Amino acid sequence: MNILVTGANGQLGNEMRIIAKSSNDTFVFTDVVEADGNPTLILDITDLDAVKSIVKERKIDVIVNCAAYTNVDKAESDENFCRILNAQAPKNLAEAIKEVDGLLVHVSTDYVFGGDPYNTPCKEDQKGTPTGVYGQTKLEGEQNIQTTGCKYAILRTAWLYSEFGKNFVKTMLNLTATKPMLNVVFDQVGTPTYALDLARAIEVIISDYKLGSWSKTGIYHFSNEGVCSWFDFTKTIAAFAGNTSCDIKPCHSDEFPSPVKRPAFSVLDKTKIKSTFNISIPYWTDSLLQCMSNMNAVIK
Repeated sequence: MNILVTGANGQLGNEMRIIAKSSNDTFVFTDVVEADGNPTLILDITDLDAVKSIVKERKIDVIVNCAAYTNVDKAESDENFCRILNAQAPKNLAEAIKEVDGLLVHVSTDYVFGGDPYNTPCKEDQKGTPTGVYGQTKLEGEQNIQTTGCKYAILRTAWLYSEFGKNFVKTMLNLTATKPMLNVVFDQVGTPTYALDLARAIEVIISDYKLGSWSKTGIYHFSNEGVCSWFDFTKTIAAFAGNTSCDIKPCHSDEFPSPVKRPAFSVLDKTKIKSTFNISIPYWTDSLLQCMSNMNAVIK
């Protein structure tokens, strides 16, 4: 199969590059800029004609959309562009893949929730209650894909990190190694997700699609197993790294003023994806340890 990956220079896109190395499929990695050492086809997914042209020219069977506007705070003052990239661009991809009767795998977010005080894991059919522009535009993107009538798998994920780019794990590795004391919020609860685990889940979905007569279009949730707060996440990162000299203290979210309210509880129920695709999902601390081990290998 021919698989087009958008946002190829981001965290998940780079993990998809790793998946591609052991795959028999042909991957076309796209982004808006080139990446050092990684072949990248320049593609603006906000341009419908450009997307349709590439899909037909490269005979694409599956699109994996890893591209998104993800700066949650900045989105509040950059609503127009955020909506173009998070809501309109996914519709472009959906329309293009529908024309060739292919599959769109689209990555969404736990930020489609957050407006209600949930205390049980969020399910796929739960009403979206976003609290800011980022979550609202991602929800609109999901809805726009659904209206096209294409075959799709929308994967909501949360707290993504990897060996690549800027992310919470890298930031906390640096801060806990250099600061004597650190305050981290304990009243936002969710589940960290190693981007490589998400990429492997996408690989399983694509393999399932190859079997033909695909009838599994829908929304799915994927994160690693388990639950923690950002405070717990940081404590574990520091412990695994041996950064024991930093005094990590729990604090409330309102101690870090932000233009947007973040979800207080966005744990995702993953029953559907596990049963539908027979996926086994690693526990979050096991994946964190694996990622940190991979980071050390890269640094060396």
